[in-house]
Amino acid sequence: MSILRRRKGTENKKTEPEYEEFKEKKSNGSLRKRRGRWSCVDGCCWFVGCICCIWWLLLFLYNAMPASFPQYVTEAITGPLPDPPGVKLAKGGLRAKHPVVFVPGIVTGGLELWEGHQCAEGLFRKRLWGGTFGELYKRPLCWVEHMSLNNETGLDPYGIRIRPVSGLVAADYFAPGYFVWAVLIANLARIGYEEKNMYMAAYDWRISFQNTEVRDQTLSRIKSNIELMVASSGGKKVVIIPHSMGVLYFLHFMKWVEAPAPMGGGGGSDWCAKHLKAVMNIGGPFLGVPKAVSGLFSAEAKDIAAARSMAPSFLENEMFNFQTLQHVMRMTRTWDSTMSMIPKGGDTIWGGLDWSPEEGHECNEKKPKNNSTQTSESDRTRKSANATRVKYGRLISFGKHVADLHSSEIERIDFRDALKGKSHANSTCRDVWTEYHDMGIGGVKAVADYKVYTAGSVLDLLHFVAPKLMKRGSAHFSYGIADDLDDKKYEHYKYWSNPLETKLPNAPGMEIFSMYGVGIPTERAYVYKLSPGGDCYIPFQIDTSAEGGSESPCLKGGVFHIDGDETVPILSAGYMCVKGWRGKTRFNPSGIRTFIREYNHAPPANLLEGRGTQSGAHVDIMGNFALIEDIIRVAAGATGEDLGGDQVYSGIFKWSERIKLKL
Repeated sequence: MSILRRRKGTENKKTEPEYEEFKEKKSNGSLRKRRGRWSCVDGCCWFVGCICCIWWLLLFLYNAMPASFPQYVTEAITGPLPDPPGVKLAKGGLRAKHPVVFVPGIVTGGLELWEGHQCAEGLFRKRLWGGTFGELYKRPLCWVEHMSLNNETGLDPYGIRIRPVSGLVAADYFAPGYFVWAVLIANLARIGYEEKNMYMAAYDWRISFQNTEVRDQTLSRIKSNIELMVASSGGKKVVIIPHSMGVLYFLHFMKWVEAPAPMGGGGGSDWCAKHLKAVMNIGGPFLGVPKAVSGLFSAEAKDIAAARSMAPSFLENEMFNFQTLQHVMRMTRTWDSTMSMIPKGGDTIWGGLDWSPEEGHECNEKKPKNNSTQTSESDRTRKSANATRVKYGRLISFGKHVADLHSSEIERIDFRDALKGKSHANSTCRDVWTEYHDMGIGGVKAVADYKVYTAGSVLDLLHFVAPKLMKRGSAHFSYGIADDLDDKKYEHYKYWSNPLETKLPNAPGMEIFSMYGVGIPTERAYVYKLSPGGDCYIPFQIDTSAEGGSESPCLKGGVFHIDGDETVPILSAGYMCVKGWRGKTRFNPSGIRTFIREYNHAPPANLLEGRGTQSGAHVDIMGNFALIEDIIRVAAGATGEDLGGDQVYSGIFKWSERIKLKL
């Protein structure tokens, strides 16, 4: 508007000859045209100015309004909201008692740069993981370079140091507005908790568990912080709350802290009994997750596979260095921690070619419209008959028909003796080289000709396609079942995160909880196909065209689903607390009490509920009011019996009975 006023003022100051010329131009329209052009500029400025004014006005009103106003609007639409668990329990008289320690899982903890190459100039102590992820978009190849570890040692590459963020902020939010631990922390604060009696056991989730101690002394820091919290709270034992891979990390810690130095922490066999009240595991992949196999095999999971099928030329395009999946695979195959989540227990736990513990599971997402008893019973019978044909023990099948055949009908060629051969020079692939480029056409074909892989044979598969990865992984993790837990070999740290190859500590007064969501389709097995492509490509991909339809609704987009929390199948999260550790077993010789707490998933009713207060999803469950209330009660002194013991909605007890494991 000021521009327009300035021009009007100039027009009024014209001399008489100029004024005559001005009137002439005005009469023939040339001035109108010129002024019309200026009016467009003025109109744009006016529009932008209005938008800015409205934005600042709304921002002012939002900041000026009472804090309860958004809640008032929500309650006007949805009805009165329940008190958050912390508020509710504080009204009931609960107060902070036992110190609490949070153990974050994979990817949820922030990582910051302490030393880097020239391309990372200006990023000192800036987050490269967790936060805005701005650097990922600005300089993606530089980001991949710095987030990768040394492919030989599994530790820092030369000239690069990335370290975990410390404090509660390390994992309260994964990204702006996306909470992880923040809701639980806020509710604990309602009953009197603060930073002095809450501790985030942050660690570099990329490296192997034992290497977090070698490089950063993280396990020693956890030990000393727990000891300090017990001493400063008058001897009150600590409640540990691990999430996801943090469950395996703390399982490793409990063996490390008992073991003598230099391999262990030297705390002695009674350290856990003296310092730990309860371990409340959230979404724990105790026995691994099938998703880890697909991630290591083809850098995919269900969602990535769908994107890869919709845009096949984008994720692996060799033009403009867009080879996204190759870069992801190159980076994640240096993260040794991912190997901790490869399925454990082999065919004994996960099933073989023609059986699985979950046989009979029904993937009935839609209820029948006809409510008559006869139709419903018939529908249930049909679904049950179809469900029994799902062979979940086949983690990977090359072709949908292979997933359905009886094992005697499958013609297989053993890949383990196949000769690998380079089909091209590694220089062709430049910086996106993966171990597939050394296999050659013969090696790739041999993998596909083996047809089907169970939890037992998938380890041989990974050794064949990713030898460097598995060589490092074999030094830090194990996936079997111990015959004799008193064998001296099980004193090595590679067994400490496998609950089937280690004993729980001698702490009969401690309690262990397995807390997880149910009611969400979760990845359990995959249908694969060979992936045609150029020189630098990943030769295998999930066959998203494989659909089960009404005959087999558990198969969607090349993925067989089972009940779980969207990431961890129930079998992995629940078996140890239901059977493996229940009572006095060889895995739990002191008889630590174990409890199952399942939370039936209910999505948010509307957008105003955000991610929901009854969610059972793997990360969203951290905001589940029922789970938070259980944690607060235990932290305030309650036991598992006080919570009501087991809370079960799934078939975990029935499935566990089908597993023939010596206890």
